[in-house]
Amino acid sequence: MTVLWWVSVVALVAWVWLAACHGGFWRTDQRLPRGGAEPSRWPEVVVVVPARDEAGVLPLSLPSLLAQQYPGRARVVLVDDHSSDGTAEAARALAAGPGLELEVTTPPPLPEGWTGKLWALRHGVERAGDAEWLLLTDADIAHRPGSLRELVAAGEAHGLDLVSQMARLRVASGWERLIVPAFVYFFAQLYPFRRSNRPACRTAAAAGGCSLVRRRALARAGGVAAIRGAVIDDVSLARAVKRTGGRTWLGLADRVDSVRPYPGLAPLWRMVSRSAYAQLRYSPPLLLGTVVGLALVYLVPPVAAVTGALAGDLRTAVTGLAAWALMAGTYTPMLRYYGRPPAEAPLLPFTALLYLLMTVDSAGRHWRGRGAAWKGRTYPDPQRADRTGTMG
Repeated sequence: MTVLWWVSVVALVAWVWLAACHGGFWRTDQRLPRGGAEPSRWPEVVVVVPARDEAGVLPLSLPSLLAQQYPGRARVVLVDDHSSDGTAEAARALAAGPGLELEVTTPPPLPEGWTGKLWALRHGVERAGDAEWLLLTDADIAHRPGSLRELVAAGEAHGLDLVSQMARLRVASGWERLIVPAFVYFFAQLYPFRRSNRPACRTAAAAGGCSLVRRRALARAGGVAAIRGAVIDDVSLARAVKRTGGRTWLGLADRVDSVRPYPGLAPLWRMVSRSAYAQLRYSPPLLLGTVVGLALVYLVPPVAAVTGALAGDLRTAVTGLAAWALMAGTYTPMLRYYGRPPAEAPLLPFTALLYLLMTVDSAGRHWRGRGAAWKGRTYPDPQRADRTGTMG
């Protein structure tokens, strides 16, 4: 019990540091900047939507884009990434009524060294012409009325080069309620939004579902080609823009929603595991450190609290309970953002265990040569691709 007490003390110290010194990662107050005068001249915007086998969700998302009321010139380019389910036809059918102009296009075959989404984005950016702003948004993202106007107004008024919003994901099913708020919470822990939004801070992140970027800033960063092999393309884009002098901003969305359902554990597992090891730069030492860190920070507190209570070891129980309470306290704002009761916060250790297993599974897939599998394609890590000269 003495060893467990000391380990629980370390966990408690870690949570005190995370809560007080880690960029306020647990706060949910980073929302789209408001205030400032609207542009006297609204710049041209082209919305680029990469879509592969998305016919099922387009009726829930694409009409919201086409219905955007924007004071300047705006149009939508949907890039059908060689879908097999009639995505292009579904998109054209949805554009039959009034609204923004829609162009449906297909890129050339996927070359080696590119992920499918980024190859589609590159093609869409080329079709955008000389538009001053590009809204890169996923096919499963719905934009409420006024979303496009507010994004551009924020970028113009605050001199930003990349304005990104973390779309509000679905929390309808039981597994969604358990895993989705934690997904955003863990992302913010990795990339504290406040730090990412500081020009002088090296931290940079974005959310790929909704990223408005200035064309000249994207060009200065090397264009989409600069991140062509990235599995975690949103963070890579933010880093490229910030590294080349651009100002980036990331926050939680109020008017942007994901409509993709995750009815069971399996699709949520795939969503996380396909990129978890890439997030660790395919590094076994980083994987080991992550597993140990997750176990220490998220699993030790409840184990110490319960074990100490059962064994009559008051100091171990109290220390574990204090760390568990701090953990739950930092998670509560995210639960409230998702409309979930604070009573669910103590379940975070169980969710963290699932994420730990997803991360290990992600590494196992890469070690077996399966890479990051998504929509019928498999992408090996860049170092392996460089050695073998192949791309799945």
